[in-house]
Amino acid sequence: MTRYLFICLILCLSNTISFGQKDTSDNSLIQFSGVIVSGDSLEAVPFCHIIDKSVRRGTTSDYFGYFSFVANKGDTILFSSVGYKKANFIIPDTLNTNKYSLIQVMYKDTILLQAAHIYPWPSKEQFAEVFVNADIPNDDYKRAQENLERAAIKERADGTPMDGAMNYKWQMQQYQSKLYYAGQAPPINLLNPIAWSKFIKAWKNGDFKKKD
Repeated sequence: MTRYLFICLILCLSNTISFGQKDTSDNSLIQFSGVIVSGDSLEAVPFCHIIDKSVRRGTTSDYFGYFSFVANKGDTILFSSVGYKKANFIIPDTLNTNKYSLIQVMYKDTILLQAAHIYPWPSKEQFAEVFVNADIPNDDYKRAQENLERAAIKERADGTPMDGAMNYKWQMQQYQSKLYYAGQAPPINLLNPIAWSKFIKAWKNGDFKKKD
């Protein structure tokens, strides 16, 4: 009797374990690949961003517009690239294979710029006067010499604001100066004998005299 009870217990446990096991194979995964082309020329669209909106992951197309990654059936794929309109594609959920290929067509996005207004001279007489009396050099060499004069370059440099690189360099110089004198008082040039000697020398040379 005990033997039969033991056998029944073993059979029940085996059935429970078999029913508790879950099938780990996922038939919804597919290899999603394709080529992205432009709608007007059918040329490849390189470095296009492909995002699976369902799982928030994706890839980027190569130089020839080709892409390939793993996705799920029924996922929504977003295609985006600079200068093109965004496009969405839903992978069919009725596929019988684990591979799917696509040729995605991207259409260029038209950007409207503000209108440029060109205004004429106030009068024909002023235009004729400026046109006749304009002092235009006869040759390219003379024009280049005038443009490369030190005074002309300085005038253009004074009227040109600093770009990003120059602003960054100035900011780093200020930051390094603060680090150099961190924990101590910065020097005062009023008590610097070298600065005084340079000032006296410049005074004797007449550097501070007003020039006509």
